Amino acid sequence: MKNTIEGKIVVSAILFSFFFACTSENQTSEKSEKDKEIANKVQDLLGKMTLDEKIAEMTQDAPANERLGIPYMKYAEALHGVWLVLDYYGNTTVYPQAIAAASTWQPELVKKMASQTAIEARALGVTHTYSPNLDVISGDPRYGRVEESYGEDPYLVSRMGVAFIQGLQGMGDEQFDENHVMATAKHFIGYPENRRGINGGFSDMSERRLREVYLPPFEAAIKEAKIGSLMPGHQDYNGVPNHMNTWLLKDILRDELGFDGLIVSDNNDIARLGTMHFIAENRTKSALLGLEAGVDMDLVIGKNEKLAAYNSKVLKDTITQNPDLEKYIDIATTRILTAKYKLGLFDAEPKEIDTETVYTSTKEHQEFSYEMAKKAIILLKNDNNVLPLDMSKIKSLAVIGPNAHENKPKKGTYSLLGGYSGLPPFYVSALDGIKAKVGDKVKINYAKGCDLLSNSKDGFPAAIAAAKKSDAVVLVIGGSRRTGGEGVDRADLDLYGVQKELVKAIHKTGKPVVAVLINGRPLSINYVAENIPSILETWYLGMRSGDAIADAIFGDVNPGGKLTVSFPRSVGQVPVTYLERPDFIGSGKGQFKDADKTPLFPFGYGLSYTTFKYGTPKFKDASISVDGSTTISVDVTNTGDRAGDEVVQMYVRDDFASVGRYNKMLKGFERISLEPGETKTVTFTLGFDELNILNQQMKRVVEPGTFTISVGASSQEKDLQKATLKVK
Repeated sequence: MKNTIEGKIVVSAILFSFFFACTSENQTSEKSEKDKEIANKVQDLLGKMTLDEKIAEMTQDAPANERLGIPYMKYAEALHGVWLVLDYYGNTTVYPQAIAAASTWQPELVKKMASQTAIEARALGVTHTYSPNLDVISGDPRYGRVEESYGEDPYLVSRMGVAFIQGLQGMGDEQFDENHVMATAKHFIGYPENRRGINGGFSDMSERRLREVYLPPFEAAIKEAKIGSLMPGHQDYNGVPNHMNTWLLKDILRDELGFDGLIVSDNNDIARLGTMHFIAENRTKSALLGLEAGVDMDLVIGKNEKLAAYNSKVLKDTITQNPDLEKYIDIATTRILTAKYKLGLFDAEPKEIDTETVYTSTKEHQEFSYEMAKKAIILLKNDNNVLPLDMSKIKSLAVIGPNAHENKPKKGTYSLLGGYSGLPPFYVSALDGIKAKVGDKVKINYAKGCDLLSNSKDGFPAAIAAAKKSDAVVLVIGGSRRTGGEGVDRADLDLYGVQKELVKAIHKTGKPVVAVLINGRPLSINYVAENIPSILETWYLGMRSGDAIADAIFGDVNPGGKLTVSFPRSVGQVPVTYLERPDFIGSGKGQFKDADKTPLFPFGYGLSYTTFKYGTPKFKDASISVDGSTTISVDVTNTGDRAGDEVVQMYVRDDFASVGRYNKMLKGFERISLEPGETKTVTFTLGFDELNILNQQMKRVVEPGTFTISVGASSQEKDLQKATLKVK
């Protein structure tokens, strides 16, 4: 066909029909009038574009096409607030990191955080964000990106992920409007499932594990939250890199799950099909492999042309010589243009935004970050009720540790905010928060003690002196962005540097000690767990960290968060997760010969300054058909003298089935607030979604038999009340 405008219109019409025919029936059966209008506009525009103009669209931050009026689509990260990648201007709200947000066990908080983030993104001209992270952590905290995830359980990650996407994108008529932006679910798929805890390490797993553990959050993101964009992971899956894996990106993602949005590569990963995976001999072959698999946009942060694969210098000659390949260019461009129309960019007036002077972080958003932070704190230990501290009974307090305080950085962002963080207008450290809380009522004796990344003990004498002249000690330890995060994987999980020795030295003073952990991954803190009476896990709580920590220490907040990842006793336990299959085989009884197999702190665990009592779980119907449903209810009573929150968790196990299963899987949870003496009834649904398994044919079915339903305060057996459901 001749390369004329008329010919291009015919080709684009054919390809556009092909593009929509290839999506799943549930996505195409009933297109809205708005979708049809957008489809017609895209089809018309595509027919007017030259090959160079189409290819130009296929990179992040593609410049506006003035000839055809195609607008610019600006990107940013939005994991826990807006981050304009490579820019730090101190103008955005920083909320609790993902692992802390999930520790609230309240999806509605995550949804509100994301909706506020979307408003700040729009104010900065951002409409395409590379969040959320839907990776399920596989029980290996050596992996640096644990902090970016919502945890080790697929159901919990699904609920948090759906809430985030709905808040960021909006739903129904609000989707992608002027107050919402496009989300990107990442990293498709199985990214943390690697052999050495290494970021980007290859994934080698069964299809069963893929479907049972890693796929559910993405399925929920597509079917429930209508995710607009998706990003594959750096790694390969069973030998085939994700960025060229048609089984993953077409057969499962598009045909099976019905995803019809755009796929953006992870950074440099199209070219890496040659330079990292050594499959493609040159960038042109890399580009074609990515295009044929359905990757629409080539992300190259910093716009380094030597790393780019989707550009005219790489692709144009090959496409011109083989016009049949242009169909892949047209499909990718179609998806990108469709996204721009859905976001309303064609209707918006272009405007210059000075990101150095536009402050999007509002008082309202900062206060909500604070509210989330208070909900995220987890009480891991509280022997003898050392916490909360009574301000009226102490005259002096030592605040010690490398994470107790952080000054404003000269470059980048605060290391105690976690990865993928922008720079907030201010940051409240633990020391700042405690000082503000006590005012002149308690004398604060501060000593750093040591640095995270140093083996020097020069600061020990000052720290010991501060402890000795104080009535109690708050010891703030853990990690930072320098010891964890993307690309910062670890070979062991002990406290960095000489922190353990610092803890021992302070413990020897005999003063009451409260350990406050600020970190992004579970740590093997055996000495702390055995010797320090009170421990708070705070993760990275965002810009108001210190205020929330002080509230918990002095009892203005009763910690109600729960762990979303298991804590190992040592790196030799890894992987450590509650998602286990039966393993009591032979005389070993499923234990290590020389160590306890159980985690130091289990998934779902968290204490309170009050106590709770669970009643006996009761079914509405204790016997149902395979296509039926019922409910299970449990009474929870606050038996202490303080108001507090409890996270009630429901786990399900099919007792005897046609395939092996995990011992139990989370299928429901609810956070409730109770006054002293108050009782509330929590009810969970049990139906197909909660009872199904993947049979030998990889089909989701509910099989007849008995099911053990466990309800309680954590995943550990002693915290659970059990009931048996019969399915006929």
